[in-house]
Amino acid sequence: MRLKSAAAEASAARERARTLERAAAAERDRAAQAKAEEAAANERIRAAEADIAAADARIAIVDRLLAAQRAGLSAQQSPILKLLAALQSMARRPPILGLIQPGSTADMVHVRAALGAALPLVEARTAAVRAELQRVGQLRATAGTAVARLQQSRARLEDERLALVQLEAEHRLRSEALGRTALVESDRAIAMGERAREIADQMEVAGSVAEIRASLAGLEGPLPRPNERDTLLARSPGGRPYLLPVWGRLATGFGEMSATGVRARGLTLACAAGVPVRAPAAGRVAYAGPFRGYGGVIILDHGNGWTSLLAGLGGMRVRVGQHVAQGAPIGRAGSGDSPHVTVELRRRGTPVDLVQLLD
Repeated sequence: MRLKSAAAEASAARERARTLERAAAAERDRAAQAKAEEAAANERIRAAEADIAAADARIAIVDRLLAAQRAGLSAQQSPILKLLAALQSMARRPPILGLIQPGSTADMVHVRAALGAALPLVEARTAAVRAELQRVGQLRATAGTAVARLQQSRARLEDERLALVQLEAEHRLRSEALGRTALVESDRAIAMGERAREIADQMEVAGSVAEIRASLAGLEGPLPRPNERDTLLARSPGGRPYLLPVWGRLATGFGEMSATGVRARGLTLACAAGVPVRAPAAGRVAYAGPFRGYGGVIILDHGNGWTSLLAGLGGMRVRVGQHVAQGAPIGRAGSGDSPHVTVELRRRGTPVDLVQLLD
C-alpha cells in the first residue's frame, strides 16, 4: 500500500512539474514566469521525495520476502541434511563389517531399499530447494536494483534542491535589478517632464519678446482703478471672458501638487473620448503637433503677452500661423481609457489662474 501510494504521488508530481514547465515556457510576464519555474522545481523535488519513499518501501518489501524465503528454505533443508548425514555415516563403514556382523548386511539391504523409495522424494525436495535458492537470488538482485534507484533518487533530489536555490537567487537578483531600473526611469521621466515644461515656457517667451516691447512702448497713462475682476477682464486675451476648451470634471486645479511632486500650472479636465476641443480665446496658432508624453499640444498666441497651452489632444484641426476665433473647434480629446485635456494660461510667461477670467 505504501509503495503504491508513493509511486502514484511521484507520477502525479512529475505530471504537475511538466505542466508548470510548459506554462512557464509560454508565459510572457517575467514575474509570472519566475513563479511558474519555481513551482515546477518544487514539484520536481516532491517527485524525487516520492521516488525515495517508493524505493524505501520496495526495499522493505524485498527484505520481508528474503526473510520469509530464508525461513522456508531452512525448514526444507533440515530433513534433507539429516538424511545426507546418515548416508555419509553409512558410506564410511567398511564392507568387511558385513561379514563380521551378519545383521549389518541385512541393515544395508533395508537401507538401500529405503533409499530407493526415498530417492524420488529427496530429488523433488532438492529441486524445490534449488528453486527457492533461485528466487532468493532474484530477490537479492531486486534489492540491489531498489538500493540503486534509492541512491539515484537521492542524488536527483539534491540536484533539484540545488537548482531551486539557484533559480530563486537568479529571480531575486533579476527583481532587484528591475526595481533599480524602474526607479531610474521614474526619475528620468520626472526630469523630462520638467524639461518639456521649460522648453514650452522658452518657446512662449521667445515668441512674445518683440510684442511685449511694442506693447510697453504703446502703453497709455494710468486709469481709474476698477474692481479686480474688471481689471483682469479688461487685460484678458481680447478683453473677453475666458472659455474652457471642453466640458468635463475638474481632475487637477491650479497650483495643486501632483503625485510626482510637480505643481499644476493650469486646469486638467476629465472628459469624454473624442469630444471637440475649442479655442478658449481668439489668437494665432504658434505651435500644433505632438509632444512627448503630452499627446497633441496646441499653443495659441492671443497678443499683448497672453498665451494658452492645450495638451492631451488626440487630433488637431489647425496649423501653425492660422488665426482662430474664440470657441472655434481646434481639435478633439484623446481616445484612451481616461482622456484628459489640460489648459494653461500665461501672461508674459507667468502662469495665471484662469478661473478668475471664466464667464
